Amino acid sequence: MRYSHVRLDCRGRGDQGSIPVGCTELLWLLLSATILGLVMQRLSARLGVVTGLHLAEMCYRQYPKIPRLLLWIMVEIAIIGSDMQEVIGTATALLLLSNKVIPLWAGVLITVIDTFTFLALDKYGLRKLEFFFGFLITIMAVTFGYEYVVAAPDQGQVMKGMFFPWCENCDSTALLQAVGIIGAVIMPHNLYLHSALVKSRDVDRAKSDKVKEANMYFFIEASIALFISFIINVFVVAVFAHGLSGRTNQDVKNDDLVNVDIYNGGVFLGCAFGTAAMYIWAVGILAAGQSSTMTGTYSGQFVMEGFLNLQWSRWKRVLFTRTIAITPTFFIAYYSEIEKLTGMNDILNAVMSLQLPFALIPTIAFTSSPQIMGEFKNGFFTTIVSIALSALVIAINIYFVVHTVFTDNTLTWLPLLGIALMGLFNLLFCVYLVIHMSISIGLTTFNNNQFISKYMSPLVDSNFIAGNHYASFTSTCDGHNDGDDGDHIAKA
Repeated sequence: MRYSHVRLDCRGRGDQGSIPVGCTELLWLLLSATILGLVMQRLSARLGVVTGLHLAEMCYRQYPKIPRLLLWIMVEIAIIGSDMQEVIGTATALLLLSNKVIPLWAGVLITVIDTFTFLALDKYGLRKLEFFFGFLITIMAVTFGYEYVVAAPDQGQVMKGMFFPWCENCDSTALLQAVGIIGAVIMPHNLYLHSALVKSRDVDRAKSDKVKEANMYFFIEASIALFISFIINVFVVAVFAHGLSGRTNQDVKNDDLVNVDIYNGGVFLGCAFGTAAMYIWAVGILAAGQSSTMTGTYSGQFVMEGFLNLQWSRWKRVLFTRTIAITPTFFIAYYSEIEKLTGMNDILNAVMSLQLPFALIPTIAFTSSPQIMGEFKNGFFTTIVSIALSALVIAINIYFVVHTVFTDNTLTWLPLLGIALMGLFNLLFCVYLVIHMSISIGLTTFNNNQFISKYMSPLVDSNFIAGNHYASFTSTCDGHNDGDDGDHIAKA
């Protein structure tokens, strides 16, 4: 659960009588992304339960140095992008709650302080931190659920948008939203985080039935969490679909077009349903921002420890990520209008969607490898489904980049060149990861190619030969020291 709950912008358009894309028309994509997220979270949890190592630690053992560092950079980009969204959300919530007494730029600076709130709770133990996290999720569910009940959207339209995969009159804006939905729901760094969090539970990995039982319970836990996240997202989308979708300038006396972001959404709720609705919305956004801070901090710590074998205390990790996130956000908040700042969310979601293959492919590769997972490797059906869904995500990303390069007339040649080069790099790196995954799964097609065998084959680790891994993993877990902040075993 995180701040950037999916927002499908409803745009009132009076020019040329055009009809705006109804917000609920993309709910089916939200549902599909949630299902894909559940599939991948199940795999990442299985990796952590079976091996005793999280995804970043496994990447450290299975990839050569250069690809490993590139993977780390990609995941860090996603973490920083998520943290920027948390900064934007918290600053906007403070602006609404203070009735604009706290300007956006001040709210951005305040987020430096709030990052240490839950770090203080961490000292009181795992259960206290989990309780606080559950409290934040409850606030989000109650506040956004309140808005849903008050707005009373058409349930038929909600169900239609959820189960009929169609989007009439979709344009480039809808494409950006579609890519953003995938990035908002399936956070790449959350797969790294989830594989680490399961290690906080004691599992007797020497007993197959205990491992199976742990896998089942973690799957149930992930299902409940993603179901709650999906319902909250539906609440938000449906409220603004009901209030703003299909409205044109003929419905109001103001001819200005308004993009519904988290700020204007709060203003709309206040105007339509009373001031209390606006404040309740702001409290929900504030709670979502704090929960996002927690997940981002732990993700960053596990990723840095795993990929670089570098151990930092959490407060250093928080400062590292937040400093990078705050710098551009502060200048945009100080020198630009609020629409520029809150409008960054769709772009940041799209960026995270572009980083998604760098979490999906390694997850599939490791969990499908008999050398790593032994009897718990993915079955044929699971492997095919996860590969097909990941291929779909990559195809959507490729189409998004190509579409942006050839249709966006607002960009000059320099940023277009940068986008094209970055897209080409992403594609080539994905090809490398796919070849590596194919070898891990057991395909022999590339065995006769000397170049691939030398530079793309998984690294051989004697600890991951089926039959030897349980003893190795048990010794790894036995070496855990709960007092070490930089420890590889998850404390939360």
